[in-house]
Parts: sequence; structure tokens; C-alpha cells
Amino acid sequence: MVEAMWTNRYCSAQKILLVGEGDFSFSLYLATAFGSAFNIVATSLDSYAVLLKKYRKAQSNVEVLKNVGATILHEIDATRMKEDVFLRNHKFDRIVFNFPHVGFFGKEDNPALISLHQELLLGFFYNASQMLQPFGEIHVRHKTSTPFCDWNLTDLAERSSLTLFKSAPFKIEDYPGYNNKRGDGSRSDDPFPLGECSTFIFINNIDYMQMKEASVGMPLKSDYHGNLIEFNGSSCRGSRTEGMRRVVDTQTERKEHHLILRALVHRYGRDTIAGI
Repeated sequence: MVEAMWTNRYCSAQKILLVGEGDFSFSLYLATAFGSAFNIVATSLDSYAVLLKKYRKAQSNVEVLKNVGATILHEIDATRMKEDVFLRNHKFDRIVFNFPHVGFFGKEDNPALISLHQELLLGFFYNASQMLQPFGEIHVRHKTSTPFCDWNLTDLAERSSLTLFKSAPFKIEDYPGYNNKRGDGSRSDDPFPLGECSTFIFINNIDYMQMKEASVGMPLKSDYHGNLIEFNGSSCRGSRTEGMRRVVDTQTERKEHHLILRALVHRYGRDTIAGI
């Protein structure tokens, strides 16, 4: 079994969908960390022709990604992506939308512009919630200062039966090679000031409830005490853990993975989960 490679909260054994990529530098960061990109589907709203006009490094980034196995899709609308002929046949462990934005049509505190941003996110959450594997995660990176906090991400996600699982401050230096882009107008290739921002992680309500139940019941055959967690998911129906091995670095992550393990047992039955 090939050992899975991890970077931050992403694993080479996961199926990862990137939505709204600019110059595809975040996808390239993941591919570089993994050493391949066969697990990555990276999409842009722009056509390939428009992409080349907007971003100086887009062509080279896309070519590298294709060479290491990534699936690249253009003209994918985040609010209708589950209808795409390719995407509708796939489920993902991670769906990532970095700094969603409809474009620069006025001041950011304009209520009409905020409403447009919210409509984008409502459509994205509705689609993404139906494209997740069991215990999969939706990651949205977003500014947390005013007026961006007025978008109310958590409320928007809840309308698609999603729960905020956790959030953490986003530091771009933790993602080497990723370049945030304005993506609109004559300065589309320029970065925008990040300021205070976070990664918001959402999961489906049913997964959250089962993890919550697992935290207070259903003891495993043996408790998990070490730093290594292993799954052999060959007989685990619908599980995202197939072929995965991971060194878990923190007590928080150990707890999360333990809860997922318990919840998998609760959902699929003890006999379907190997290695417990």
C-alpha cells in the first residue's frame, strides 16, 4: 500500500475538488506537496482563453497539473457545478473555494454587492453539499473583518444542511506557491490584501450529528492512544478512508479522527470497518 502524503488538512488519498481557481496556483501547491495530482479536479469559472489573458502563470500552472495527473475543467459555475457532465458522476472528500467573490462592482460594504456575494455562496453550498463523500469537508477561505463578516457564511451554509465544523486563521505562508488573485478587471493578476481571514470547514449535518453521537457512546474494541491512525477501507462502504495512512500531529486532530472512526462504525456497522 502506497503511503498517503499530507499537507495541512489535505491528503493524496482524498478526492479533492477545487472551485473558482484563478491562476491554479493552489491546485499546484497541492500537487507539489503530494508529488502527483491524480486525486485533484481543479476548475475555473473562466474559459481557458480568458484565463490566459488574465494570469501570467496560468498556462504553465495548468500544463504542470495536467502532466502530473490532474483533471482540469473550465467554465464551471460554482452555483451549478453538480450539473456538469463530469462532476455529476463524482463525490469528493474535500471541496475547496478560496475567497469567493462575484467581482468588483462597487464598495464592499454596498448591501447590493453583499447580496450578490451571498447568492454566489448559497448556490455553491447547495451544490457542494450534494457532492461530498461521507464525512467529507467543504473548505471556504474568507476574510473575517468588516464588511466581509456581514456575508454570514455560517447562516448561508445552514440553508443547505451544513454545519460549521471548525474554523482556523488562514496564513498564506502555510501554502507555499499559492498566490491569491483579484481575478477581475485590468488588475486581475494582482494579489488582493488578505488582512484577517480564516478557513471555514463545513460538513453535512448528518455527519456532524453522528460524530457528536460517537463522542459519547459506542466504545471501540480498543482505544486509540498513539500518533498513527490507519484505515484499511477495502470493505468500508462509501468510506473516504480507502488506502489511507496518516501521522496525526495534534491532540485535536487525533480526537477528530477518532470521532470519524466511531461514526463510521455507527453508520456502516462494526464488521464493515477493517482495522478497528
